[in-house]
Amino acid sequence: MTVEQICKAAKEQSFELAVLETEKKNAILRAIARSIRAAKDDILQANAYDLAHADGLSESMKDRLALNDKRIEAMAQGVDDVAALPDPIGQVTAEWTRPNGLKISKVRVPLGVIGVIYEARPNVTADVAALCLKSGNAVVLRGGKEAIESNKRIYRAIAEAIEGEGFSAAAVGFIDDVSREGSAQLLKQDGYVDVVIPRGGDGLKKFVLANVTMPVIASAGGNCHLYVDKTADTDMAVNVVCNAKLSRPSTCNALEQLLVDRDIAAAFLPKVCGALLEKGCRLTGCAEAKEIVPEIALAEDEDYRKEHLDKELTIFVVGGEEEAIARINANGTCHSDGIITRDEAAADYFARKVDSGCVYINASTRFTDGFEFGFGAEIGISTQKLHARGPLGPEQLTSEKYVVRGEGQIRI
Repeated sequence: MTVEQICKAAKEQSFELAVLETEKKNAILRAIARSIRAAKDDILQANAYDLAHADGLSESMKDRLALNDKRIEAMAQGVDDVAALPDPIGQVTAEWTRPNGLKISKVRVPLGVIGVIYEARPNVTADVAALCLKSGNAVVLRGGKEAIESNKRIYRAIAEAIEGEGFSAAAVGFIDDVSREGSAQLLKQDGYVDVVIPRGGDGLKKFVLANVTMPVIASAGGNCHLYVDKTADTDMAVNVVCNAKLSRPSTCNALEQLLVDRDIAAAFLPKVCGALLEKGCRLTGCAEAKEIVPEIALAEDEDYRKEHLDKELTIFVVGGEEEAIARINANGTCHSDGIITRDEAAADYFARKVDSGCVYINASTRFTDGFEFGFGAEIGISTQKLHARGPLGPEQLTSEKYVVRGEGQIRI
């Protein structure tokens, strides 16, 4: 099928999905989870092929690409978790009656057809399909060339499960043309695709925005910050910083920038840097940080705006909360930023003034994830302000329509 034919077929199915009963959607999702588990060996074989041909990929990108038993089970469990969530479609979010007797309701409805372009994370294939089906949306998937065999095998498991439940697999379209032209064609299908969500690096985002003809829910990279306030519990801070940076450095919610209040820098930096260096983390920082911990390499200006996606962290000593907030808002990507503090007033001020989709108080940025937020999975992390911010779960993949009930009223 051509890209246009795939999108047209998805559009036709979107009208059927919009009125599909909750139990039927859940049955399809549970069937998908079973199908993914049953196809585990085939998926691992396909993934091994992708990894063997992943020439030129960084270690962090290979980590995103790699699947194992645990990750495949997490993928299937995520689909089951989405099935267990409340169905957002049909929810009445507001209702009122006008003086003329008209009864007006706001009702949640699907967006329609969602196009998703993503890079080297094959679990996205299952996550996106599950979230879109749950929220009554058809979807067209276009993954990256690095994961093409993994994606194709996961998609086959999805399609077989959907058809096994008596529904058309066209509701989840899959574009196997991994050329840039394949993406460009999808981005021109505004007659069939209602919104596009790019999930990947800054290059992908720029390509989509330069070529798209329909609305976009975009995300920038995750240049995530943690500010350690002068009142912070330093043991807590070391633990949170190490988790945020090192638990999985290749993810967009990993810590990239550490800001430390000058009042505690001399005591805190040797402690946290020692823990990070011991775990193999490369550190760069400002001259003041390097003076305290000589092992830190002197940072370049670009390091403060860089998404390292590896065992690397940049450190800057600040003169207080205002300076920390100013640096985050200037250099961050509106993704996930946090503060470690015992001062409730400082925490509240930080939460109100930092312009990010997710703001953390005394917790790791690694929790910015649809699964951790209770969405079962996520379609991406939105860093823009329209139409949703942060992890995109089923509710974020809906719009609202007005349903107006009358008894023959006419406007005079």
